[in-house]
Amino acid sequence: MQAWQIDAIMNAPTLASVPDPRPGPGEALVRVAAAGLNFADLLMAQGRYQDRIAPPFVPGLELAGTVEALGPGTTGPAPGTRIAAHVRHGAFARYAAIPVDRLVAIPDDMPFATAAGFLIAYGTSHLALNEARLARGETLFVTGAAGGVGLTAVEIGHRMGARVVASVRGPAKAALARAAGADAVIDSDTPDLKSALRNLGGIDVTYDTVGGPGFDAALRATRPGGRMLAIGFAGGEVPQVPLNQLLVRNVTVIGMWWGGYLTFAPGRLVASLDALMDLWREGRLRPHVSAVLPFDRLPDGLEMLRNRSATGKVVIAMDQLP
Repeated sequence: MQAWQIDAIMNAPTLASVPDPRPGPGEALVRVAAAGLNFADLLMAQGRYQDRIAPPFVPGLELAGTVEALGPGTTGPAPGTRIAAHVRHGAFARYAAIPVDRLVAIPDDMPFATAAGFLIAYGTSHLALNEARLARGETLFVTGAAGGVGLTAVEIGHRMGARVVASVRGPAKAALARAAGADAVIDSDTPDLKSALRNLGGIDVTYDTVGGPGFDAALRATRPGGRMLAIGFAGGEVPQVPLNQLLVRNVTVIGMWWGGYLTFAPGRLVASLDALMDLWREGRLRPHVSAVLPFDRLPDGLEMLRNRSATGKVVIAMDQLP
């Protein structure tokens, strides 16, 4: 079958012919319809992601498609079931063998392009904001707020009744953040982020996808008892947290790697996804997919993430989607 493969760390993925996967016990063979792109895909190719895969490997962390067959002795969704899945790797291929406990049945009216980019972005924000105990009336600050994960934090934070402050670059992304529920928008190039946040009254919870000096600025604008969510470091710099600032204002820093919940708290992750699917069925979530690219244009999609031109999710489609 055709798949994108990383042959060596620091190499870009190349289109290759690889053996068809065969599902083992506890697995399902899935025909992939679409796969979501994530900033983590870039980090994995560089050997910088927290979950490191030895090359050669097929990258891609999330997908949507149809169950084709079940492995020997496996009980799971019947062939023909439409599913989404979060995988350790292997989404950028025409078929994937996936543990059945990773499969999430999707509604018949949920487009594959939507489902392929739904789990990680919404799952991360839903779990993180609940872990941070975001309360109605509190102020939530979201960095990278027009990106795949940041935009869902704006949307969910708004749904939870928070006052949302979004950090983005440029008027188009500002408009997108406002449409998702942001009450105020700060340009990410502002020279004095700490003062800008303090002028808005300070913040209770920060959802930081970027890292770098913006984390420290947000910390110093956080009210006593506030919470800082470390979601990622898309800016390339891991912030060094001044513990004295945490101590004197009773601020908590919470690390959030959504995939890690599969190991230490899978029940909480599953319950979160069930709640999110219910919200989608009720029409209370509005996923934003900015681009659906054909399978052979995966490098273009990754470049959109690299140069920050993408908003919301970028998805590749194996074939023409309805």
